[in-house]
Amino acid sequence: MKKLTWPDRARLKDFFRRYQYILLVIAAGVLLLLWPNGGQKTDRTEEAAERPTPSQESFDLDALEEKLSGVLSQVEGAGQVTVALTLKSGMERVLAADRETVTDPGGRSSWTTETVILDGNSGEETVQLTQNYPTFQGAVVVCQGAGDPNVRLLLTQAVSSLTGLGADRITVCRGESPRQSNQ
Repeated sequence: MKKLTWPDRARLKDFFRRYQYILLVIAAGVLLLLWPNGGQKTDRTEEAAERPTPSQESFDLDALEEKLSGVLSQVEGAGQVTVALTLKSGMERVLAADRETVTDPGGRSSWTTETVILDGNSGEETVQLTQNYPTFQGAVVVCQGAGDPNVRLLLTQAVSSLTGLGADRITVCRGESPRQSNQ
């Protein structure tokens, strides 16, 4: 090994002084990469089994309307709010399928499709590619404060942002106030 001379040492020292922060960040990155995972699971299949699959999730329109009503009731001036939503399409699961072309002796071809099924530890399961959530068709919001144009605008914008509906598909109506319903 060659012994470092005085000018080489000075250049090396200058190099470390100039790039000390970059070298420190690189060293920290290497240490983090080498750091043990602390006993966490490393098998991705075990992690996936613990998470709910999209097929286990469900869509409850009544619960969504109730939650939306609760959120919109907190808008200043809205009062008590009731929301009704209509759906254009419901929940849809897209399953993986094998498609095969079969040609008969006459030269005509046809398709056969089979759903992909996995045989796992917990039994047979279909392979789900995606899950499409429902598409909303319209919304009606009934509230006590709908007489105020600012409240109507805020409610329309809130429902639009939460459902993806355009303002032309959202109707905000004035409901009975508590005094009128008692008479």
